[in-house]
Amino acid sequence: MTDREYFAGVGRRPGMFVGETSFHMLTAFLTGYDQHALRHGGPGLTGWHEWLAARRGRGCNHAWPGQVFHIALPNGWDDFWNLPPEDEQHAIKVLFELVEEFAAERAAAQDSQTSGGVRRRAEPRPTQDEPLPVNTSSWFTSTETGPPSSE
Repeated sequence: MTDREYFAGVGRRPGMFVGETSFHMLTAFLTGYDQHALRHGGPGLTGWHEWLAARRGRGCNHAWPGQVFHIALPNGWDDFWNLPPEDEQHAIKVLFELVEEFAAERAAAQDSQTSGGVRRRAEPRPTQDEPLPVNTSSWFTSTETGPPSSE
């Protein structure tokens, strides 16, 4: 099953994957999917935030769920956590439309990299045995890995 097929299934029956269907539960689910894929060598949603900013035509300091809100609700919203039901349903619909579009573009890019039936390898990702940075946020400047020392 491809990512596109999987995401389409989640979009068709979100309650089956997250219980009570809400934008926040679905974004948490997709974040978990992304982190699991990355940990196990898959692409996850690598490039998703940047793709959303390009799709919108501008960036902002919101994480990707906020970027989706900007696209789905261009007139803004009053309370991120308590959307009117019609706005939440619209945001969920747009979320899965965007995920489909992103996955389709990524699949097309992967197909265009195929040369003579052999796919070029992507840059290797850290394995489970390699230490991960303590904080990977772009604003965090420390290069230390692992837990802080007890000095």
